[in-house]
Amino acid sequence: FASLVAVFRSTRVCISSSKEATSSPCHSKDIWRVVHSFVALMLAQKRITVDGVVASDSQQVIDEFSHIRLDDQVLQANTPRYIMMNKPAGTVCSNIDEVYPSLFNHLRIKHIAELHIAGRLDVDTTGMVLITDDGRWSKSITLPSKDCRKVYRVGLSKVIADDTCLELEKGVQLQGEENLTLPAVLEVISPKEVLLTITEGRYHQVKRMFAAVGNRVVSLHREKIGELCLDVEIGQWRYLTKDEV
Repeated sequence: FASLVAVFRSTRVCISSSKEATSSPCHSKDIWRVVHSFVALMLAQKRITVDGVVASDSQQVIDEFSHIRLDDQVLQANTPRYIMMNKPAGTVCSNIDEVYPSLFNHLRIKHIAELHIAGRLDVDTTGMVLITDDGRWSKSITLPSKDCRKVYRVGLSKVIADDTCLELEKGVQLQGEENLTLPAVLEVISPKEVLLTITEGRYHQVKRMFAAVGNRVVSLHREKIGELCLDVEIGQWRYLTKDEV
């Protein structure tokens, strides 16, 4: 978060000899005082708008996606991006290649370095990955307190035990951790295939949960996050619609 004064300072808008905004650098020794005075004047003249609304407070809290104008001059007009991808196996959820190639290699868009992944998957795990440059939105997906449900299709090495559903609903103890996992929902598809719904995202969580109940994950695919269902082919991606965000 920032303020209008900070935005004007970062965009190098200042007072010229004609008292109008220019794009030239300010040379004042006290640039913050100069910019603050300039912003106060522009506010008094109702020349600044934030997201289409006339601003009145120089300390108004804004974020990187607030649309800010001075008269007809656009000072900030960033638009957040929200992307769904079907992650292939053998790729890493990272902005850069590591031992395995980054799944970002499948994206062909500008300013890719500004993006991050909201909820990573292991190298061998496939399925839905959400990619964005909106940090607040990604937290609404990844923080357990937000209760965002993720659904995984899990292939197991052994037939699912009768008491596994109850154990996972109560929470299991993961090796090396003090707290039990939050309650999970298990739907049995076949003796060795289940759908698991969880709201956390601990390290290797699904694999460790089944290890804790005496089974082993042999395949893992994320099908759903919140109300979003995966609907693109492996290695493909699309932008989310406004209603999906």
